[in-house]
Amino acid sequence: MNIDSSFMSSAYKDITASVQKKLEDTKDLTAIDISNQYLAEYQMQIMSESKEATLKQADIFTLSDLGYSGKPIKELSQDEAKALVAEDGFFGISQTSERIANFVLTGAGDDVDKLKAGREGILQGFKEAEGIWGGKLPDISYETIDKAVEMIDKKLSDLGASILDSNA
Repeated sequence: MNIDSSFMSSAYKDITASVQKKLEDTKDLTAIDISNQYLAEYQMQIMSESKEATLKQADIFTLSDLGYSGKPIKELSQDEAKALVAEDGFFGISQTSERIANFVLTGAGDDVDKLKAGREGILQGFKEAEGIWGGKLPDISYETIDKAVEMIDKKLSDLGASILDSNA
């Protein structure tokens, strides 16, 4: 039984190697060894499928999907990169907050419940991003999300809706 272990941690490789050695010499094979092998195979299958799914998801969105048609990010000079994240740059606060807000505004239209759900989704996603990042994000991130939420709040206000949760 051979298993592709190129993506496995050393612990999984050690367990698999140990069990495979015992499988070759079946007289020392125990029920625990068989169970461990099944568990190792299952974990490797799940890891492989997870890796494949992650790679597929990563291929779904590209910068051109966001409307960016500039030079590949890896090829940018330091000045070019700074220009992209400047206030009026493609990845700056204004344009990025507009893309975020417009996603919600366009999808929700004048539906107050959808606007509120989109607003909450943005805030929840931002909170999750902080967790993935490991804490506080760069300041530009907070300024961007604040501006995006302000745009949604303005639409809600224009519709006569409150942004406060009456159930809280």
